[in-house]
This record gives sequence, structure tokens and C-alpha cells, in this order.
Amino acid sequence: MLHLQVLGTGCPKCEKLAAVVTDVAEELGVPYRLEKVTDIRRIIACGVMMTPALMIDGTVRVVGKIPSVDELKSMLTTGSD
Repeated sequence: MLHLQVLGTGCPKCEKLAAVVTDVAEELGVPYRLEKVTDIRRIIACGVMMTPALMIDGTVRVVGKIPSVDELKSMLTTGSD
């Protein structure tokens, strides 16, 4: 099961990233658990200085943007960008 974390304070882009990640994971049938990290101290502790950001299984994969659906599919199925 993938542990997906969307890091952000709840801004519209952060919410959009969470929605897109959920849609892609559901479409692919990938088992996942989504966590929204909104505590700025936790976000900074992850080394993220710009949101939205996406962590997959504890690794920061996206910072400061919403990746395309194809990029997300690649990340969720092969583990590469």
C-alpha cells in the first residue's frame, strides 16, 4: 500500500493536488492511504519550502506544482518521475 502525503496549508492548489492524486490512484487501482499534512512545522521538517508538495512512501517527489496525470501515473506505478 502506498503512503501518499500531500503537503500544504490547505490552499486551492493543495486541494487540487490531493484530488488529482486520489483520482489517479483510484483509476489505476493502486492501494493507497492519503494523508494531508497541513502543519507548517511538519512540512518544513520534510525539507519542503514550497507547496503543494507530494510525498510517496516518505520521499518528496513533487514540490511547488501539480504534476500532470501522466507524471502521476508514472510515479504511482513505476516509482519514477
